[in-house]
Amino acid sequence: MLKRILPPLLLFILFMVFMALVQFGTPNLPDNDGFYHIKLTWLMRTEGLKPDFPWMQMTILNAEEFYDHHFLYHVVLIPFTFGDLLAGAKWSAVFFAAIAFLAVWYLFHRQQIPAAWLWALGLLAVSTPFLYRMSVTRAQSLSVGVLALGMVFLLEGKHKWLAVLSFLYVWMYDAFPLLLAFTVLHAVAIFLLEKRLEYRPLLWVGGGMLAGLIINPYFPDNLIFTYHHLLPKLLNATSISVGNEWYPYETEQLLENSPLALAAIAGGALALGLTDRKMDVRTAFSLLVALMFGVMLFKARRFIEYFAPFALVFSAFAWAPILRAEMENFVNSNSFSWLKSRFLHIVLVMLIGVGMFLSIPDARKQVAGSKSYDFYAGASDWLMRNTEPGERVFNTDWDDFPRLFFYNTHNTYIVGLDPTYMQLYDADLYDEWVAITRGNVDQPSQPILKRFSSRYIVTDLLHKNFLEKAAEDPNLMEVYRDDKSAVFTILAP
Repeated sequence: MLKRILPPLLLFILFMVFMALVQFGTPNLPDNDGFYHIKLTWLMRTEGLKPDFPWMQMTILNAEEFYDHHFLYHVVLIPFTFGDLLAGAKWSAVFFAAIAFLAVWYLFHRQQIPAAWLWALGLLAVSTPFLYRMSVTRAQSLSVGVLALGMVFLLEGKHKWLAVLSFLYVWMYDAFPLLLAFTVLHAVAIFLLEKRLEYRPLLWVGGGMLAGLIINPYFPDNLIFTYHHLLPKLLNATSISVGNEWYPYETEQLLENSPLALAAIAGGALALGLTDRKMDVRTAFSLLVALMFGVMLFKARRFIEYFAPFALVFSAFAWAPILRAEMENFVNSNSFSWLKSRFLHIVLVMLIGVGMFLSIPDARKQVAGSKSYDFYAGASDWLMRNTEPGERVFNTDWDDFPRLFFYNTHNTYIVGLDPTYMQLYDADLYDEWVAITRGNVDQPSQPILKRFSSRYIVTDLLHKNFLEKAAEDPNLMEVYRDDKSAVFTILAP
């Protein structure tokens, strides 16, 4: 029993240690959204699993239509809300990343990949932005783990487990269609190699997802949200400027920050050429998955969180027959030429070791550049002490909402989390908000008061054009300022 538990336990501890090394390169959270997730989870613990959500009334996440599309992620995040919330958010990211990495190891282990533990350590080496993305307090690390388990169940034909996993994935994260895509690619791989149509996993996964959508604590608002938000994004039906993560890397950037992820694809292709065996289903399946995420990565850099680990999975599957043959030759050989008989394993150790030496410090440095955790703490405190409960505050940037929400649930706000939430709610109102925040509206106090029903404005000091217009507006008075932000109030006419 101990022999079975000890290797994954030690590996999990290693993942925790290295991801903590990245995470605690700064006292700040690496990503804005972590502030939202940990605070909403705290509200779920203290007020019930479905707390009222009145904080973004001018978006499709208004109180009447709110859908927590990370519901199950927030549920498993609850243990991290006891004590300091910022520390809990950081440790949750470390823990869930380690769980996801262990799920990839489990995939290698179940598929009897030689040196499964070593390939799993490759997750710490394969890409700097991948490690960064795994360090944010968001659901994507668990999503990687779910997809790794999905691959296990698909390859082993565990259809009932696939249905359960699909159901839970719908409740956890709105990336759940990825598991359906995995199932389709698995069927394609089987058809190409075995000339048969394997449709049963599609039925189980589809059924699990359908059940997760209908038997849902937010039904039918979850379906409305999916239609209004996810579909336009998938179809590129909105031209709204969203977060940087939705834009692609330049080629040079990708070569610099993820060389081993790209090398994993090239190396896997090389391995296929070196073996005289027919490609098996799992290798074809993993190749199709890696190519799918590669295409997605060329559309949006955020998909490095999937491309990097599944490029590694493809490489591990492709090299498995060659590495297994090398191990057999080593066991059966009478030669003392140790280096020669273990050459490929040594190369793999060196590549992963060098990759970890480069990627972990780079990811730590990237995390260290995060915005200060107390950004908006002072402005939020002023608003709580000087405004009525529920007073609507005009925020000049959509991605400021998570920090404002974290420090101040006393007030409500205009927009947050994603600008499309407001644009889909009222396109004209969104356009007017953009014009005001960019400083294109003279005397902004009037439309802010009349159109947005806000008497208070909070802004960072980078919105210089807006600040210039505010300074020229006789009906606006600055009531708070620190080195990061300012608060204005609209004077009575």
